[in-house]
Amino acid sequence: MSGDRLLLEGMEFYGFHGDIDAERALGGRFRVDVELRADLRAAGRSDSLVDTLDYVRCFQLVREVVEDRQYRLLEAVAQAIADALLEQPRAEGVRVRVAKQPPLRGGFDTFAVVIERARPAGAVEG
Repeated sequence: MSGDRLLLEGMEFYGFHGDIDAERALGGRFRVDVELRADLRAAGRSDSLVDTLDYVRCFQLVREVVEDRQYRLLEAVAQAIADALLEQPRAEGVRVRVAKQPPLRGGFDTFAVVIERARPAGAVEG
């Protein structure tokens, strides 16, 4: 696996995820950070989009998961994002952080999960 990374940081979406009925009915803001591992040497040499991961497409995939689907757990949201991104050509691995501020009494910034997933050896396309 290469040491190259494509970062999509600070993405914010409105989704309807949570175990509490009110979260699933009213929705809330979700913040997502993604780190995709891929060999970006060819893109660095060619300056061509076909040789890299298209970050606009990756953003759209994350948006579709968060805004168009519904899950009870942040872990499930993060896994669905990882699965979608790992289907992209050249993606070797991914780290996904999903955070939300649930409607709970008390003081806190966000609750979040972070998962890391990789494609099986030999499965990288491109």
